[in-house]
Amino acid sequence: MTETVTVHVPLGARAYDVRIGAGLIDRAGAEIAPFLRRPRVAIVTDESVAALHLDRLQSALNAQGIASDVLRLPSGEATKSWTFLTRTVEWLLERKIERRDVVIAFGGGVIGDLVGFAAAILRRGVRFVQIPTTLLAQVDSSVGGKTGINSPHGKNLIGAFHQPTLVLADIAILETLPRRDFLAGYGEVVKYGLLGDMDFFAWLEENGPRLQRDTTLRQRAVAHSVAMKAGIVTRDETEQGERALLNLGHTFGHALEAATGYSDRLLHGEGVAIGCALAFDLSARMGLCSQEAPSRVLAHLATMGMPARLSDIPGDLPDDAALIDLMAQDKKVVDGRLRFVLARGIGEAFVSDDVQAEQLSSVLRDAR
Repeated sequence: MTETVTVHVPLGARAYDVRIGAGLIDRAGAEIAPFLRRPRVAIVTDESVAALHLDRLQSALNAQGIASDVLRLPSGEATKSWTFLTRTVEWLLERKIERRDVVIAFGGGVIGDLVGFAAAILRRGVRFVQIPTTLLAQVDSSVGGKTGINSPHGKNLIGAFHQPTLVLADIAILETLPRRDFLAGYGEVVKYGLLGDMDFFAWLEENGPRLQRDTTLRQRAVAHSVAMKAGIVTRDETEQGERALLNLGHTFGHALEAATGYSDRLLHGEGVAIGCALAFDLSARMGLCSQEAPSRVLAHLATMGMPARLSDIPGDLPDDAALIDLMAQDKKVVDGRLRFVLARGIGEAFVSDDVQAEQLSSVLRDAR
């Protein structure tokens, strides 16, 4: 059994710990109890996670004398909407959840983002605990306080910054993830190496194929990713500068998700992986990095069995002009100029709004 690793996110009065280890769901009652003013919590989860893991979580809470009410929502990206945000907030109000109570977000990134946003606006802010159940959520969406829902205009366009009180990342639960979902989360893990840590990327090239089977390697990958994100968030909580680097691959990826209707055709982490490959291709064409860098990115994604090109997405995609229009709706647009995270090499990302339309079109055209 691996020892639990703690990554501290030092944000003053909003500081919190991210606990990373195997079996944390079974210890959730003891982990959460110190934060409770009264022995009750509200759990919001999705139907898939509830069927697999809810009994364990409630048993762990019961063992500490903590009562729990549960709201089960449908699984899938479509749940990140006004409809289910309203349903969640009204349910929490019916349960008379107070500002000093704790709401538990128990699921993947969809549940974490939705419940975090509900907690942010309920009574102008109640506390919440993230118990992320996917690799994607453990290394990305559960840390950093970005919460929100989607709009027909684009992904995550409605939301708030609201930091959790505690994050419990149970790495044992990842063994039960379908391979495709695990790899989608791996898209965000790779991103950390590509944006700021060449040694971590090299470690992933060697160890990536064994992560889902090896608890020790998996814990190291999650902890390193969380520590990198925590460092960036601490220096730039509301994305005025450096935090934008975490969007490597996302300008492309979010446009592709919108183009595929936020459906199972393309999972978020798959969009990020394709987006990272496109960002490195674009960087090489602009003369910012050597051609070896995008080749290494493509080779590693292929080794992992992950999509890396537009042609890897099933079904038809809109034309290049329509994809670029979708990118223009992205939150990273400033004064009408598209902003991309580009790279001078693996581990050397930076933000630029100096991308020419013709360069962008040629990258998209060749990726088909």
